[in-house]
Amino acid sequence: MRETELSGRTALVTGAGRGIGAAVARLLADQGARVVAVDRDADGVTALEDEYGAGRITGRAVDITDRAAVDALVTDAERTAGPLDILVNVAGVLRTAPVVELTDQDWDDTFAVNTTGVFQLSRAVARTMTTRRSGCIVTVGSNAAGVPRAGMAAYAASKAAATLFTKCLGLELARSGVRCNVVSPGSTDTPMQRQLWTGPEARDRIIDGDPESYRVGIPLGRIAEPRDIAEAVGFLVSDRARHITMHDLYVDGGATLRA
Repeated sequence: MRETELSGRTALVTGAGRGIGAAVARLLADQGARVVAVDRDADGVTALEDEYGAGRITGRAVDITDRAAVDALVTDAERTAGPLDILVNVAGVLRTAPVVELTDQDWDDTFAVNTTGVFQLSRAVARTMTTRRSGCIVTVGSNAAGVPRAGMAAYAASKAAATLFTKCLGLELARSGVRCNVVSPGSTDTPMQRQLWTGPEARDRIIDGDPESYRVGIPLGRIAEPRDIAEAVGFLVSDRARHITMHDLYVDGGATLRA
């Protein structure tokens, strides 16, 4: 990693209060970018700002399901932090239940953050990027968007929608020099992942596989750390990936056998 690779650039990262989002914010700041770290949880992004200093990471408590708040966020970020060169959509929620037990509220909440939030942020930022004819948008999706998962219909469907939305956006913006890509993690050691663990053997079941739930294991034999996902994002927003757009990069240790 080159510490000055993103020097002079400004990035906006959602879901930055913890987990993958926090890892992405840290990595981009470590590479020299000024980062606007966004999360509904003010405590998480405030802690990041305190850790790095407001000159490198600025925390913003924003609900990305609120369109007016999103538009105001982008306007304020452009005014105070600088023109946005990078957007990373990480914010996400998980509601698990069999489809016949899934509530309307769970479905609506999942799509409001995982899909509509991605749309609203990407649209607002794309409007500014296209005028400058440069920029990168990365959406953190999920390998569940490509492989059915029992009990995860809302999450998988929302991530699949966000993935194809990002690719369509990439096609529309390509002539403007704006690149749009997706990073699709598998099981990653985050608070969201741990809420699925039901006992001390849960980690081993993920790695080894679970035939009863039709899940293969992880061929690399480990659960990802948030930094593993952040590194993939860091590559895609860098000039090393300047000829890559509309790509979906799976970072799952081979868990989906790239189905």
